Amino acid sequence: MSEAVLLIGTKKGLWIGRSDAARREWRLDGPAFEMQGVYAVGIDNRGERPRLFVGGTSEHWGPAVFHSDDLGATWDEPPEGAIGFPAGTDASLERVWQIQPGVEPGVVYAGSQPSALWKSTDGGVTFELVRGLWDHPHREQWGAGFGGQAVHTVLPHPTDPARMSVAMSTGGVYQTSDGGTTWSPANHGIKAYFLPDPDPEFGQCVHKLAGHPAVPDRLFAQNHHGVYRSDDGGQIWKSIADGLPSDFGFPIAVHPHEPDTVYVFPLVADGNRIPTDATCRVYRSRDAGATWEPLTNGLPEVSYVPVLRDALTTDTADPAGVYVGTRDGCVYASADAGDSWIEVARHLPDILTLRAAVL
Repeated sequence: MSEAVLLIGTKKGLWIGRSDAARREWRLDGPAFEMQGVYAVGIDNRGERPRLFVGGTSEHWGPAVFHSDDLGATWDEPPEGAIGFPAGTDASLERVWQIQPGVEPGVVYAGSQPSALWKSTDGGVTFELVRGLWDHPHREQWGAGFGGQAVHTVLPHPTDPARMSVAMSTGGVYQTSDGGTTWSPANHGIKAYFLPDPDPEFGQCVHKLAGHPAVPDRLFAQNHHGVYRSDDGGQIWKSIADGLPSDFGFPIAVHPHEPDTVYVFPLVADGNRIPTDATCRVYRSRDAGATWEPLTNGLPEVSYVPVLRDALTTDTADPAGVYVGTRDGCVYASADAGDSWIEVARHLPDILTLRAAVL
C-alpha cells in the first residue's frame, strides 16, 4: 500500500503527517527537533528508499542539516556538519532555507542565509559551496528582506543539469547555464517599486519561484507585490496578477501534472500581511495565470493569518494533493487538486515549510 508523507517544519520542531494514498485521514508524529526552527525540509524519492531532509536551527547549537532513510524514525548528521563556509570566505552559516534534489543521481542542493548555494554529490550528506554564485560581483549589493538575506528557492532545470535558477531576498532571480560556474540576473519585467529605479537589473525581492518539468522554459514567480510568468526560461517576465484580489504574497506552486495550473495565497499588502478579505483562500489558475478562482471549500471563513513562502506545496499523486500551512499552526490538505480541503493539524507552532509525497 502506498503511504503519503507530509513534512511540517515549524518554528519549534518537525511534525510528520502520515496517511494512505487516499489522503483523507492523517495521523501526526512529532515533534522531532523540538525547539529548533525547521526552515527547510525535503523529500528525495530517487533512490531505493526515500530520503528525508531537515534544515534545523538551534538557538544553542546553530544550524544543521539532517537526513533520514527510515521515513523519520531516526535522523543522522555528519560529525563535521553537512554545511560550513570554507576558510577565507569570512562568513558563517546562519540558516538553511531550502533543500532540493537535483537532476543527476546523488545530487542535492541547498540554499542558505547568507545568500549562498550549496551542492552535494553524496545524496545530501555533505555539501560544498558553489563558488560561482558566492563570488558574483553583485553579492555585496544584495540586500536583506524581513526574513534575512538568503537563497530561498533552488529550481534545477528538469532535463539539463547545467542549468538552474535560484531566487533570493533581496537580489532577485539568478541563473546559470554552465553548472554554476557563472551566473546572470534574470529579472527583466519584475518590478521593484521600493527602489529608486523600479526596473533594476537585480535587487528585486522575489518571494518564490515555481515551474513544471514538462514545460521547463515556463516559470512562475511570486514577488514582493507582483505575480509573474516567464515563457522563455526567465529572460522576460510578464504580470499575471489580473484577477487576483492582491498581487502581494509569499508562496507559489504548480500542479504536478498540469503545467497550466498554478496556486498562490494572496495577502492584502506588504504593510498589511493578512489574507485578503480576512478569509483563508488559496487561488488557482488553470490557464497559466490568465484567470483565477478562489478555493474555499473546507478552509476557514475568517482568518487573519498569512502563509509563508514554503508553506504551500503539492505532491505528485493523481489526483494531486495540495497542502497549505498557516502561521497560527494549522495545516490543510486537499486530495483533489484544491477543490476541497480537510484540516490535518491545528495549534502547532508557526508553520514555516511543507513538503509532501506519496511513496
